[in-house]
Amino acid sequence: MRFLTDFADQAVILPLALAIFLMLTAGGWWRGGVAWIFCVGTTLAAVGLGKVLLAACGPIQLGAALASPSGHTASATIVYGGLLVLLWRADGARQRRARVVCVIAIAALIGLTRIALGAHTWPDVIAGAFAGLAGIACLARLAGPPPRPRIARLLAVTIVVIGIMHGTHLRAESDIQGVAHRLAALLPGCGAPVTQTRP
Repeated sequence: MRFLTDFADQAVILPLALAIFLMLTAGGWWRGGVAWIFCVGTTLAAVGLGKVLLAACGPIQLGAALASPSGHTASATIVYGGLLVLLWRADGARQRRARVVCVIAIAALIGLTRIALGAHTWPDVIAGAFAGLAGIACLARLAGPPPRPRIARLLAVTIVVIGIMHGTHLRAESDIQGVAHRLAALLPGCGAPVTQTRP
């Protein structure tokens, strides 16, 4: 499970997102590149904000607790799913359905690894997946159709970045907890901040 979940660690996702942006713009697809970096950045920022607010004010009970939207699930969905959406020209309804199934499978796979590792609850994973899917919907609308997909180059860059960065980790959770503790002191309506340790 750790091997799979590491594909969505920020140490892999952030350089990969930047490399894809550079490849899209270097290939002359400025609209796609700008849409890519905007949608990926907005998705990750929204999840980060959700993590800070929930850590500062406490979880929301939805059967199980929504304590921290899964950043791994959101990241995998927007980056890997978003790349799939950009490169896969779905001309018919059947192809569009197949593309949606593939994107949902990516979100589900990483989400299940987070649950299996005890890092997140079902509501956390669903919130992360929803954020990633919303980012993809935004990306598909803003990017428009690619002028000429350079699938081989993009896949090669993706494999190289993953090969170099897979297994390294960014410890963003401790920074999020620090911000949440400071925020909790400023918000009188919030309860005690929730301290979470994530594998």
